[in-house]
Amino acid sequence: MIKFSDLALDPRVLQAVAEAGYETPTPIQAQAIPHALEGKDVLGIAQTGTGKTASFVLPMITLLGKGRARARMPRSLVLAPTRELAAQVAENFETYAKHTKLTKALLIGGVAFGEQDKLIDRGVDVLIATPGRLLDHFERGKLLLQGVQIMVVDEADRMLDMGFIPDIEKIFSLTPFTRQTFFYSATMAPEIERITNTFLSAAVKIEVARQNSTSETITQKLIEITPSRKDRSFAEKRAVLRAIIRAEGATCTNAIIFCNRKMDVDVVAKSLKQHGFNASPIHGDLDQSVRTRTLDGFRDGSVHLLVASDVAARGLDIPAVSHVFNFDVPSHPEDYVHRIGRTGRAGREGKAFTLSVPSDAKYLSAIEALVGKTIPRGELPEGIEAVKAERPAKAVEEETEKPARTRGGRNRSRTPRADKVEADPVLETVVAVAETVADVVPGAIPAPREDRNRGERSREPRSDDRRNDRTETRRDEPRNDRRDDRRDDRRGQSGNDRVVGLGDHVPDFILRSFKLEDNTSDDADDDFAAPHSESDGGTANES
Repeated sequence: MIKFSDLALDPRVLQAVAEAGYETPTPIQAQAIPHALEGKDVLGIAQTGTGKTASFVLPMITLLGKGRARARMPRSLVLAPTRELAAQVAENFETYAKHTKLTKALLIGGVAFGEQDKLIDRGVDVLIATPGRLLDHFERGKLLLQGVQIMVVDEADRMLDMGFIPDIEKIFSLTPFTRQTFFYSATMAPEIERITNTFLSAAVKIEVARQNSTSETITQKLIEITPSRKDRSFAEKRAVLRAIIRAEGATCTNAIIFCNRKMDVDVVAKSLKQHGFNASPIHGDLDQSVRTRTLDGFRDGSVHLLVASDVAARGLDIPAVSHVFNFDVPSHPEDYVHRIGRTGRAGREGKAFTLSVPSDAKYLSAIEALVGKTIPRGELPEGIEAVKAERPAKAVEEETEKPARTRGGRNRSRTPRADKVEADPVLETVVAVAETVADVVPGAIPAPREDRNRGERSREPRSDDRRNDRTETRRDEPRNDRRDDRRDDRRGQSGNDRVVGLGDHVPDFILRSFKLEDNTSDDADDDFAAPHSESDGGTANES
């Protein structure tokens, strides 16, 4: 059996490995380290939890044992897709390089640039970064990559996803072509493997297990849920999740619960807390300090349930995870392998439960095709069916009580109410006054237009006319008493003599009194001027 002492590693590295409690390398370590020490490019594919990180950290420390870094010019570069994975690589480097004088810098988002700039200015042997933050430092003129001798791409399949390819190509173009390159991943689709050929030169491919396979130490179960109603799917999945966790009892020492969306991570974590579970969320929208504190709490046991997005699915090494729950079926089949790989690590046993609804059928088929086997089906926990059976009856009762809704979103009756169609006394008064004025003075008030199709226009308002509804609403509003009093003062009349319904402006001829007479003179308009004097039979003021 091969031991670490047989791998020609630096004695200081071997000492650190022994202090960490390791004597025998894993298959990926035993096959990759000799090729890496010879200066060859390596494409490593192995299951999660098999020690891929140490398989490139140990030879990298040995190869960098001689030499010294210059300011702003790191000697090696490790790229990781997430902040958590980059921080984990940094921890591994500290563990195995503690007896050497090699320096490192961690460049990740969510951290101030100032401290990172100070480390780069001093000169670092190992630079561990996420692509975005690395390019930020380069574009600010704080970093040069011409001195990179060894370059590592961890979780290569995700790093070479369509969202990362432009950044990866730019970073590789900034490094010398004489560099040594390592690519590592647990899954490697054929199209992604073809892309790696553009970055690797005569690489040695090491595949210690069948690609995209899951560990045999993980017990997998698929819980199929048929929601009582489509809009109840999310709530019923949460109920099933809580029931499974309770059913596992003491065997569930800790667990990671994966959701596809960040907003669902927060909702599920909050729901578990409300039901008495010790749960905390972690996803990309949280501050880096919160993410680090949550992950540390999960490692030391102060957090029992970690509700996470796929930010925690890649590369995180938490050895004692007993359970993994896929609250959502991953849309990418490779993510399923990485998710359940958080449990059953280093030969330990673990359990992985996946909750699915009928709409997840296509994703399940892709996952089973990828892993090459059917996921065993499990039974719903006791009590869940009884709860679900009560839902439809209650839902029907609620829907029956709800009034009908119109397209505008307001609750309105489908038939008009008879008590709403009634005569308006104000409107009748206005019409009567207008008719009187029209009879007395022809042409004073314009006649209404006639409808060509219906003859004379009807003066009765229609109950379904929105414009009349708004007019009636304005008429029903209380009048301003002060304004009415001022109007009475100006007119010099009592409130009972007011003409109602004509607004603030009332024609002067309506407010004046007059008397009709048989007048044969040509000056007929004098009827509305000063009245004639009866004493002299002539016009007024005629003398």
